[in-house]
Amino acid sequence: MVRCPPKDDSYRTLDSTDWLSALVANHIARTKPTPCPCHGKVYVFRGQGAARTGGHQGAKLIDVARRAEVSTGTVSNVLNRPDRVTEATRAKVEQAIADLGFVRGGAVSEHVAHWRRNSFATWLFTPAVSGWYPKKAPQEARPVPLLGEPWPGVPARGRGASDRADACWLPIAKGLTPQGLRHTHRTVMEDLGTEKVLMDDRMGHIDGSLSARYAHVTPCMRKRLMLGLTEQWEAALSARLLICPESPVGVLNDLLRPRHQGR
Repeated sequence: MVRCPPKDDSYRTLDSTDWLSALVANHIARTKPTPCPCHGKVYVFRGQGAARTGGHQGAKLIDVARRAEVSTGTVSNVLNRPDRVTEATRAKVEQAIADLGFVRGGAVSEHVAHWRRNSFATWLFTPAVSGWYPKKAPQEARPVPLLGEPWPGVPARGRGASDRADACWLPIAKGLTPQGLRHTHRTVMEDLGTEKVLMDDRMGHIDGSLSARYAHVTPCMRKRLMLGLTEQWEAALSARLLICPESPVGVLNDLLRPRHQGR
């Protein structure tokens, strides 16, 4: 999934849990990624759209919200989650869209074929783990403004987002980086009692000690690790379900729904 590994010899085959393989396969089937124009490669995850240019004169999301006399969050729900909006409100927003000739994406922006390293950290990873957008000229670091509904909040976008916000996220793991997740995975394996030879194999480490020559990864070792990671995944979903049975994130909501219905 990462085009440029830190070392040329870091390519290796990894075991994947069934639930993770299913998530990736479903994502690819749903998004149908195509080759990017810059590298000609196909990426699993599309990046954030390009910034709106000054030459575009069409209606904006805020214009639709003002005409329909609703919040931009409500307009976003009509476009992305219409089942969360009453029929009367949805009709008002759809009429405003038609009156203004609002075009979603299109001439304004589209998702690019892949994330750039800095944009992924700025707009996705860092806000998710710290609750703050990082400092990026000309803006200082700032909390992620949230619209209160649907719970646990949806980031407010566009002009005046802070004024329209109801709350902001609390940090989950302030200071965490993508590289830090690699360290976390090693710690998780330690906690599961995974054999050192398998941990080294999975992390891409080479143990040059004499004792390492007499230890080899076995299918049973791999199976135990996959079962342990699956148990942790299931426990995490169960804990999340206790907080709230729904999520504004479509993928997570689809995972929670059958658990909630089966209670």
